[in-house]
Amino acid sequence: MENEDLLYVSNLNVNFELKNSNVQAVKGTSFSIKKGETLAIVGESGSGKSVTAMSLMRLNDFTKSANSSGTIKLRRKDGSITDISGQTQKQMRKIRGNEIAMIFQEPMSALNPILNIETQLTEAILMHKEVSKTEATERAVDLLNKVRIPEAKNLMKRYPHQLSGGMRQRVMIAMALSSDPSLLIADEPTTALDVTIQAQIINLLKILQSETGMSVLFITHDMGVVAETADRVIVMYKGKIVESGNCRDLFHSPQHSYTKKLISSVPRLGSMVGESKPKKFNLSENLGAKTTKKAFTETKYEENILETSKPLLTVKNLEKLFYVKNYFSKLEGNVHAVDNIDLDIFEGETLSLVGESGCGKSTTGRTLIQLEQQTSGTIFFEGRDLATMSKKEIFEIKKSMQMVFQDPFSSLNPRIRIGDAIAEPIYVHKFVPASEVSKRVKYLLDVVELGSGYIDRYPHELSGGQRQRVCIARALTCNPRLIVADEAVSALDVSIQAQVVNLLIDLQSEFNFSYLFISHDMSVVERISHRVAVMYLGKIVEIGTRAEIFENPRHEYTKKLLAAVPVADPDKRKSTIVLSSEEIPSPMKPKGFTSPKSQMEKISDTHFYQLS
Repeated sequence: MENEDLLYVSNLNVNFELKNSNVQAVKGTSFSIKKGETLAIVGESGSGKSVTAMSLMRLNDFTKSANSSGTIKLRRKDGSITDISGQTQKQMRKIRGNEIAMIFQEPMSALNPILNIETQLTEAILMHKEVSKTEATERAVDLLNKVRIPEAKNLMKRYPHQLSGGMRQRVMIAMALSSDPSLLIADEPTTALDVTIQAQIINLLKILQSETGMSVLFITHDMGVVAETADRVIVMYKGKIVESGNCRDLFHSPQHSYTKKLISSVPRLGSMVGESKPKKFNLSENLGAKTTKKAFTETKYEENILETSKPLLTVKNLEKLFYVKNYFSKLEGNVHAVDNIDLDIFEGETLSLVGESGCGKSTTGRTLIQLEQQTSGTIFFEGRDLATMSKKEIFEIKKSMQMVFQDPFSSLNPRIRIGDAIAEPIYVHKFVPASEVSKRVKYLLDVVELGSGYIDRYPHELSGGQRQRVCIARALTCNPRLIVADEAVSALDVSIQAQVVNLLIDLQSEFNFSYLFISHDMSVVERISHRVAVMYLGKIVEIGTRAEIFENPRHEYTKKLLAAVPVADPDKRKSTIVLSSEEIPSPMKPKGFTSPKSQMEKISDTHFYQLS
């Protein structure tokens, strides 16, 4: 173990003994982490990244089916070297949190929902520090201040569900720092966060690392985050390290074919300059999923779809309120989730709706296809007012309006086979005779490049990308005119994400339906969109063509979103990402409040933004 090494791992193997099989999750992995450096481990889901991280803290030992071997040596705070792999669980309790701390991917699952923030933070401090309860409380407040949480004292009494995603993640970071660890393991700490909150977390970790001198093991599949944070990078594939090296060298001169394909799948902001229509990723070979290699015709997009198409859906003064009541069922106020918006979606176009969580994107999408009933305003589909239609007419028109949800696993019934899940809406809407349903299901599976071999499988037998393809096939069952894709690729690995985006573009070209593509991933939005609408606090603050929004943004919030996007190039790394650190203001208004109609400034026939 070299003098500067903080952690040294040699020949790590992790096996999981299942009922009918033995899964080797990590195979002969060796690496080191130096003092003060950031080491990133990248790879797709199932590559062994998180299992490796869990092994460093011996957390896999709590899984009865897990068997580990290999050497893990840690340089302690007192300078001594300890072989972690030979420690008892009692000895490990002195290492976990004190020497090595971990930030988990989902803070809502990691935090106890029935304990307030003060209790959870002070508990972590008292476990490793010989201090009084009062001193622990004072340190907890200091930690919350350190992670840039405003009004830290007041937040101490709150519960996890009362905090935003960004705030919860900051609390997790504060908890991890409570005992001044030498090594911080960050396991996908930004995956589920909005682009601006993600940037804030990246900034925060950089600042804390420079202040404390700790090492960071950053586990992620977001190559943009890697380029912004890492000194060295390890690439894992099927449990093995296939490439490692300096961050800049790995991005600019990848050697392994898997690394090359991984980097080629990364959507890069600015790559669409000069392009007049959506463009597929250039993937020489799919990663992780077998496909039928269906050959679609070249995209049929017109150069200017706004001039050649007519509106498929038109929204006027759309408003959706959620009523907030107190313990005694007395109305306290309204949440203006969708606040007087006007919108057109043209035939054959992709209109992307972007903004942070809580801005009203998903509520807008659900309202447009009548999964939520609007409070006021009108929705015209194919020139018909949905509010004037009978239940029977609404039922019929819903065949033409479908939705693809963010989480494909929760969207599919785990007890129903894939073929039956796709067949169900065909039977409900009687789209084809019963004798032809099986033929239709096979056709749709071919369309999404899966094939009929998946008919009898269950959702848990499919990868995330394959499950999302099934959800797309189900949305296509009745030849829809409009598909609302709500964060449909945000939870997917970068290469699978690229495959699904390519598929969506191909399908639109083949069948000429329209997308409302809801996302906070600006790089993906730039790739797939004809037009983009930016939402903030329930209002559309800017709308225009892809080029107008990305190359000539006018609203300050749009500029903020674009500035927050991490660039997948270490040479373009920012020392800090300049942002306002403020949380989004609450959309809750007092009862009786009437929101004023937004004043929009016209930049061109297609480009408008909200005046301050």
